[in-house]
Amino acid sequence: MCDYSLQNVASRSARVGDKLTTRNFGSGTRGFAAPEDPTTAVCVLPGTELAFTENPALASCDEPAIGQQLAIFRQINKEQPHTHHDALEFPDGRIVLLTRLADGQEATVLQLPAPPMTAQEEQAQTRVAYAG
Repeated sequence: MCDYSLQNVASRSARVGDKLTTRNFGSGTRGFAAPEDPTTAVCVLPGTELAFTENPALASCDEPAIGQQLAIFRQINKEQPHTHHDALEFPDGRIVLLTRLADGQEATVLQLPAPPMTAQEEQAQTRVAYAG
């Protein structure tokens, strides 16, 4: 499942090598879509490694530039059910909500997370379930 506001959008799971583009789905959030099917959200598991083709731009010009092209997909604020959870963690430790990226940012899925070996790893990879 993708972020809560993409609940009513067609979706599929990300695969290694996928070329993704950030897109506003008209549901109050941005997410990833494949260029060949911009109406389908591509859902990314926490721990997935991504490489952007350029330094990602933010939708708001008032925010400092990210200045890094590698990121790990995370979910944050899991205890808050009615907020955005999908985020990117950059090598400098900065965490940016996916919905804050500008439309049209291109990224490639480099690696999916390894299967969890412990309960703690399984919990870290579990996506937030939306209870609307």
